[in-house]
Amino acid sequence: MEHVTEGSWESLPVPLHPQVLGALRELGFPYMTPVQSATIPLFMRNKDVAAEAVTGSGKTLAFVIPILEILLRREEKLKKSQVGAIIITPTRELAIQIDEVLSHFTKHFPEFSQILWIGGRNPGEDVEKFKQQGGNIIVATPGRLEDMFRRKAEGLDLASCVRSLDVLVLDEADRLLDMGFEASINTILEFLPKQRRTGLFSATQTQEVENLVRAGLRNPVRVSVKEKGVAASSAQKTPSRLENYYMVCKADEKFNQLVHFLRNHKQEKHLVFFSTCACVEYYGKALEVLVKGVKIMCIHGKMKYKRNKIFMEFRKLQSGILVCTDVMARGIDIPEVNWVLQYDPPSNASAFVHRCGRTARIGHGGSALVFLLPMEESYINFLAINQKCPLQEMKPQRNTADLLPKLKSMALADRAVFEKGMKAFVSYVQAYAKHECNLIFRLKDLDFASLAQGFALLRMPKMPELRGKQFPDFVPVDVNTDTIPFKDKIREKQRQKLLEQQRREKTENEGRRKFIKNKAWSKQKAKKEKKKKMNEKRKREEGSDIEDEDMEELLNDTRLLKKLKKGKITEEEFEKGLLTTGKRTIKTVDLGISDLEDDC
Repeated sequence: MEHVTEGSWESLPVPLHPQVLGALRELGFPYMTPVQSATIPLFMRNKDVAAEAVTGSGKTLAFVIPILEILLRREEKLKKSQVGAIIITPTRELAIQIDEVLSHFTKHFPEFSQILWIGGRNPGEDVEKFKQQGGNIIVATPGRLEDMFRRKAEGLDLASCVRSLDVLVLDEADRLLDMGFEASINTILEFLPKQRRTGLFSATQTQEVENLVRAGLRNPVRVSVKEKGVAASSAQKTPSRLENYYMVCKADEKFNQLVHFLRNHKQEKHLVFFSTCACVEYYGKALEVLVKGVKIMCIHGKMKYKRNKIFMEFRKLQSGILVCTDVMARGIDIPEVNWVLQYDPPSNASAFVHRCGRTARIGHGGSALVFLLPMEESYINFLAINQKCPLQEMKPQRNTADLLPKLKSMALADRAVFEKGMKAFVSYVQAYAKHECNLIFRLKDLDFASLAQGFALLRMPKMPELRGKQFPDFVPVDVNTDTIPFKDKIREKQRQKLLEQQRREKTENEGRRKFIKNKAWSKQKAKKEKKKKMNEKRKREEGSDIEDEDMEELLNDTRLLKKLKKGKITEEEFEKGLLTTGKRTIKTVDLGISDLEDDC
């Protein structure tokens, strides 16, 4: 490991508590990182801080240590129910990680209690735990923390408890806003006292984060920590010890290349990123079968209760594969990850940098590889310019085994695999259509036939994006997919029961007259009335579209009618006058005298 240091902890201008220094020695951190040496003194001198530093640079300790030091220096010690510090973070995995780091320090300070509030747990139990044990330091996700402020009826008056707040930390601030937590953050800020220290920590500073800085911080000190050497001169956003690669291959070759790579790196630890939860479910199942002798785990945002267990278990592994979505892209510190593999590029460029940052952390080396389709190759230049993230090419491996027939066999043998594959394909296409960089990732350029082969589909799914398209290059399997059974006997029994019920209903309804479900009569009538009015309006507009010459003739007709009424001309003279008005003759006669009277 190459040390990235800025001196020892003892060299800080504001001395740390001896037990804090002891905890740092236990953790094996004898030296500070640049972000820590820049941020800690400012925080401890009661400054608000907005810190930007590359991912994996030690931001967690940069706010955990000041929180403890500020609380230790309080004149009036905190009571059990008083909250002295709140740390808000976007994902439960990151919250668990911060809570774990914090516990290494608080075990030396029994006077401080800490509590973790995240989704996937019973909120009622969280309330009871706070009432019994208190929580001087809260680590929480925004949704759960906002929910706790609303549980006054259950005996938790959190608004009163936070009046003693000294420090608020928003970790991965840009991600908090990306994930739509802005409303929750604003609600939480309304409950907190204005006289507090606030810190925003992020690997990237967006306009939304800038707005949050203005709203939540008082005269903040901005800390932007760049790496030395090449990284500093180019403002590179990824660690300098990270080796970044890309591989260009066709959609129907990508999965074979991934499996070949993983088979050749079995003794290493990998994160494999996919764009959607359905893709994680499908390809995770496939990798379990095709990559033997390796622990393979899956994690995504739709998992409710298993996520925490999987995350903690994978962190302890020496080698293995974690198949995941961007829920694992931010701030997560998994020890000794060797490779970050991006099977699908992320929906935005900043997420690319965060994914890569799961390796090469705190001075360690690491590598990242992104798979791209031929039409997506210009993404490389985009990343180099937009994210200051240069990549080098890795050529596809030749003579790789074709594993797609094996994947098709799995789908034919188990309906669960077949359905997962269809859902994964649909979700991938829908995610692709919403890609932020849509000048490069264009749905109309996708080779759907090659893509379907890459997903090892038995047939093309029915979806709006494929409507009206022909796929001569895709050959569906000559099997009625409705007959594919579930391997799980209970699920198959339920499916057969449902099919039998549908057949019985169909038989019963065959002899009956088919009624077309019509809309309510009142709605039909209203629609007809609206249509009639629109037609009349259109006719009036067409009839009023008269040239100047025609308008002059119509005025002449009107004058004749006025003369007739005043007795200046006879009816014969009036009719004779109408017939001598040229082009307007027929149109005027069609109007009739009564219409002309209305015009007068």
